[in-house]
Amino acid sequence: MSSQKTTDADVSRQVAEESRELDWKKPSFSGQLFMGYFDASGILPYDELKGHEKKEVEAFCDKLEEYLLKNYDADEIDRKGKIPDKIINDLKKMGLFNLKLPKEYGGLGFSQQGFARVAEVVTSHCGSLSAWVSAHQSIGVPQPLKHFGTKEQKDKYFPKLVNGEISAFALTEPTVGSDPARMKTYAEPSEDGKHYYITGEKLWCTNGSVADLLVVMAGTTDPSTGKKGITAFIVEVPSDGLEVAHRCDFMGLKAIENALITFDKVKVPRENILGGINKGLKLALETLNTGRLTVPASMTAASKVALRIVREWSKERAQWGQTIGKHEAVSAKISYIAAHTFAIDAMTYLTSRLADQENVDIRIEAAMAKMFTTEHGWTILDHMVQVRGGRGYETAESLKARGEKPIPAERMVRDLRINRILEGSTEIMHLFLAREALDTHLKKGGDLLNPKLDLGQKIIGAMKAGAFYVPWYLTRYSPFVTNKSFSEEPAALHPYYRYVARVSRKLARTIFHKMGRHMAALEYKQRTLARIVDIGTDLFSITACAAKAGYMIREGHSKVEVMNLMNAYFTFAKTRIDRNFDELWKAYDKEQKMLTKDVLDDRLLWLEKGIINPKWEGEVVNDKVTRGVISVKSQAGSDGEAKQNGSTEKAETNE
Repeated sequence: MSSQKTTDADVSRQVAEESRELDWKKPSFSGQLFMGYFDASGILPYDELKGHEKKEVEAFCDKLEEYLLKNYDADEIDRKGKIPDKIINDLKKMGLFNLKLPKEYGGLGFSQQGFARVAEVVTSHCGSLSAWVSAHQSIGVPQPLKHFGTKEQKDKYFPKLVNGEISAFALTEPTVGSDPARMKTYAEPSEDGKHYYITGEKLWCTNGSVADLLVVMAGTTDPSTGKKGITAFIVEVPSDGLEVAHRCDFMGLKAIENALITFDKVKVPRENILGGINKGLKLALETLNTGRLTVPASMTAASKVALRIVREWSKERAQWGQTIGKHEAVSAKISYIAAHTFAIDAMTYLTSRLADQENVDIRIEAAMAKMFTTEHGWTILDHMVQVRGGRGYETAESLKARGEKPIPAERMVRDLRINRILEGSTEIMHLFLAREALDTHLKKGGDLLNPKLDLGQKIIGAMKAGAFYVPWYLTRYSPFVTNKSFSEEPAALHPYYRYVARVSRKLARTIFHKMGRHMAALEYKQRTLARIVDIGTDLFSITACAAKAGYMIREGHSKVEVMNLMNAYFTFAKTRIDRNFDELWKAYDKEQKMLTKDVLDDRLLWLEKGIINPKWEGEVVNDKVTRGVISVKSQAGSDGEAKQNGSTEKAETNE
């Protein structure tokens, strides 16, 4: 049994490794931090949208805000669980679903920064609508088509998207989350090789129940080599054999169209392969590098809304003779919210600008931004509810019925909780970042960590590694930091850059020590790796904040106010960094792991006594979908007709 597990793990690891970009062809600021190298020249000076695009983006945001305030009741839509067809069609005509589509095809051609700005506006009003927009443009057909599509594919599908067709991304399966090696959906070529037939099922496809176009990941075999892999296909809806089997309902985001979709020998032309045979997973990973940046933009909006809610409430609500904002317990939460809103904003737009530059590798920055903004954004939302008290837990509609401001704190919490899970959960982001952080170490000293190599091979590997590590290790102790890469920044910010440079060297030494101590077993020390990643992420966050602060000072903001914000954030980040370094050597992971084993071995069942034990019916994981017509109403057009199995029969709504 253990042998089978090892084999499965090896296969999964191999699939993931083959899908990575193996060589760092472009520089990565954060990637270098894990090696103890600090060079901010690639991210400075911080800048934001300017010129013609800024005018276009702000004009669009103004028009969008006016429309949403007049026509879009987010609380009613949340209650009904549907966005009316008219609103979707109005927003299509406005261009909300064409933001990133190239101008030469009729799209608005916004940059990632411009898209993030619009995503802020959308999320600040309704999380469900934000999910529609993000799934369509960030991970749906437009993004991979732009970067991997052939000219023929672009000429065929960009006009369809500009004319209002909605797209979705189909990767996850009931038994497959972040382990693509276990994917069951497969595509077989026709005898003449002109088509592929896709069979399987995909779960949690956002926009899936209304989509006109899908990017579908399926297992394939390269006919020229016989090698197995994963391939991306553009699949048109409706298609014979394609069925929306279930519209999923969630804790929040009640108005998203998220579906379980089944494929029964769905015929797809060979020319609909995106990026090449067996290149699908690599396409997915590279698409997500930019695609997942919509999540930080959404968390930026949520944090700003939370800051406004808490600021206004803390000045109005009085307890024990003074407004609650003057009580230290509440003041601590306000400062956390303000400082981390600043950090979330800085990381979001710095990373978005790096994505637009296209001369740097942002895979680490994008993952850090996604992880950091969702984790600290969630804490911000929790603090917001706590400060609001009972009113934070009460729905906006109930507040309004009682004559109070319909502040949607409760809906925000439900809608935004998913962000710590989608586009790569925090735990997966830790593992992804750890792999990238260790990349250079594995290349230099990987033979020493490979348990499958014999002693002779390891000795040779040690000699090669030593040539690199001896001088490298000694220089990681150097206290000297050159200010060459940040010399043009305000002098008041230089100490923060020097701090990041010094601590990055300590982090690099620590990684080296951990590799020496645990060798190949380091791969399984996931909490150790998570602490290493969190330290690197906080170093990036400090740098982003300093870069943003420098920009704001140059733009004429009060230096005193900006530095107060910067100083406060630094205290939060430094405290976390110190704690993580301490826990790297003093953690109680072993004791907690033993407790977990007791739980999973059913030795603590007595701890669950005293509760009702319901007989939950159904499978733990159901990958045997019963096919059949369900109640899903299409919102892709004004006729409200369902698009299932290639038919246009009327379907009931679930309202």
